[in-house]
Amino acid sequence: MGSFTLPSTDGRTVTILGGGVLGRRIACAWAASGYHVIIRDPSSEQRIAAVHYCDTSMSQYSDSVARGSVQAVEELSEAVEKAWLVIEAVPEKLSLKISTFADLEKFTAHDTILCTNSSSYKSREMVEDLQLSTKQRILNMHYYMPPDNRVVELMTDGDTHENIFPFLVEKLEEVKMHPYVARKESTGLIFNRLWAAIKREALTILAEDVSTPEEMEKLWMEMWSGRKVGPIAMMDAVGLDTVSFIEQHYIAERGLPRTPVDFLQEFIDQGKLGTKSSKGGLLPPTHPIKSEDDTLLYFLDIGLSANDSKDFFSAGRILVGSNDERPLKPLLANQRTPDGIDISLSAGKLFWTSMGIPSQNDGAVLSCNLDGTEVKEIVPQGSVHTPKQLTVDNENSKLYFADREGMRVTRCNFDGSDLEVLVESGNWEDEREKSDSTKWCVGVTVSPSTGKFYWTQKGPSKGSKGRIYRANTDFQSGETAKNRTDIELLFQNLPEPIDLDVDEVENMLYWTDRGELPFGNSINRSKLDTITQVEGNATSQAGKDYDIITRGMHEAIGIKLDLKNRHIFTTDLGGSVYQLDMDGGNKKKFYEGSGAFAGITLAYV
Repeated sequence: MGSFTLPSTDGRTVTILGGGVLGRRIACAWAASGYHVIIRDPSSEQRIAAVHYCDTSMSQYSDSVARGSVQAVEELSEAVEKAWLVIEAVPEKLSLKISTFADLEKFTAHDTILCTNSSSYKSREMVEDLQLSTKQRILNMHYYMPPDNRVVELMTDGDTHENIFPFLVEKLEEVKMHPYVARKESTGLIFNRLWAAIKREALTILAEDVSTPEEMEKLWMEMWSGRKVGPIAMMDAVGLDTVSFIEQHYIAERGLPRTPVDFLQEFIDQGKLGTKSSKGGLLPPTHPIKSEDDTLLYFLDIGLSANDSKDFFSAGRILVGSNDERPLKPLLANQRTPDGIDISLSAGKLFWTSMGIPSQNDGAVLSCNLDGTEVKEIVPQGSVHTPKQLTVDNENSKLYFADREGMRVTRCNFDGSDLEVLVESGNWEDEREKSDSTKWCVGVTVSPSTGKFYWTQKGPSKGSKGRIYRANTDFQSGETAKNRTDIELLFQNLPEPIDLDVDEVENMLYWTDRGELPFGNSINRSKLDTITQVEGNATSQAGKDYDIITRGMHEAIGIKLDLKNRHIFTTDLGGSVYQLDMDGGNKKKFYEGSGAFAGITLAYV
C-alpha cells in the first residue's frame, strides 16, 4: 500500500454532496460540534431548507459550546475547494456516483478523504477508472438517520489507506457519532446485511402464506417490546420498489432465491409501493409511519401575555419549535402585535402581519430570511389597517392577508408590490361601518389549483354572527373589490370563525372558531364539493353543514395543515400548540403556557 498523508482540518471544510433529508442531517452533525460545513445541491430550495434545518437543529446533535457554520452552494468545484472530507449523499444511482467521484478526483486536493454514504453499493464499484492514489482515499461512510440513530459504518474500497480508518473513527466520535468499521468489503456493510436477512425471511414467510403482514407486525412488536413498528411497516416506509432494488443487488452478487422479489413485484405491479402510495403497500394505506422529515413549526406570540401592560403592543415574538417538543427558539422579538405568518422555502422567506394598535391605521406586513435576518417592512405601516391571517401562494408568488378593521382582503407580491384589494366589505374611514364587526375580515386561505380563495368575517365576540365566504382569485371582467358578483356565502351564524386552511387533495376546508361553547373554541371542517351557498338568514348547523372535529381550546386562533404527515397544527391565545389527526383524533398539546399564540405555519426540513 502506497503512502498517504492524513489531511489537516485547520481552515478546511467538511463538504456534503446532497442537501436532502439525510444530507442535511450529516451536515448538522459536523457543524454542531464546531466544523465548518459546505452543502452542495443543485436545487435552490433544497439549499435554503438544508441550511435552515442546520441553523435550528444543532442542539439536537451536540451540546458543544463551539458551533460551526453551514453554507450551501450550487457549484461542485466551489463546494470542495477547501474540503478535507467530502461525503457523497446523492441519489442511489451507480452511474451518478461514478461520475461524481470522477469529478471529485479532478476538483479535490490530493489529501481530501472522499466518502460515499451508499450501503447498496461498495465504493469499489464507483472508482474503477480512478488513479490508485485517489482510490486510497475513498471509502464507504454510511449514516443512518441522525440524531436519533448515530451509527456510522465505514468500509474500504479495497485500496483505502489503513490510516484513514482510525482517523475517521476519532473524528466521528468527536462529533458524537457511533462509528463501526467493516473488516472487509461487504455489500450492505454490517447492519444492512443483517437487516436484509430479516426482510428476506419476512417476505418469504408472506410469500409462503404462513402469516399476514398485520400478524407479523403485531408479533414483532410484542417480542421486541418498545418497538413502535416492525419489519413490514419499515419496508413500507422505505418503499417496496426500493426494497426490491436492494434485494436484487444481493441476489445478483450471492445467487440468493428470487422468492422475496417475486412476491414484492405483485404489490409493485398494483402500484402498492408503501407509505408513499395512496394504495399502501404490504399494509393498508391507513397504517401510520413516522416521516423522516422534521416538521419545524413557526408561530407567533402576539405579546399580550407580557408582564407589563405597557409592552402589550411591542412584545410580540416569532418562535420556532417542533412537535418533538424541542426547546422553543425565539427567532425575532419586540414585534408589534404579530398575528398571521406563513413561509416560502423557495423564496427563503418568512412573512408575517403586524396589527399595530387595532384602533389605529398602522398595520404592516413584514418579511425576513429563515434565520431571522434582513427584516423588511414590505407593506408599510398605514397601507393596511389591522392585518390578520396571512397565506402564501407559492405557485404564483403572492401573499393573501385579511385586514380586520380595514374590512378587506388584500393580495400582493412577495416584495409587497402590486398591492391590490380583492374584497371590500366596508369603508374603514366610516366609523359606523368600522364598528360593525360582522364586516371584519380575519382569516384567509387560497386554493391555487381551483382558483378560489376563502375568508372569514368573524362577527362580534362570541356573537354567533360569523361567516365564511369564497370568491375567485381573478376578477371577472369590469369588476372590482367593491362590486364583484362572484362572492359566495358558504356558512353563516357561526360562533366566531377565525383562521382557515384548505386541503386541496381531499377538497376539504378547515377553520378555527374562538366562539362560545358548545360550538366554539373548536376546529371545524367541511367537504367543499358538498357545500352550497347559504340562503336567506339560515344558520349553518354543526353535524349537518360542517363537522366539529375537536373542542376544548382556549381562544382558538391559528391553524396549519401538515398534508404530508396528515396532521393539523393549531394554536390558542391561552398559550398552547396542538397537534391532531385530520379527523381530530390523537390530540396532543405542547409548549403550554409559553405565550399568547396566534398564527402558525410549518416547513419540512
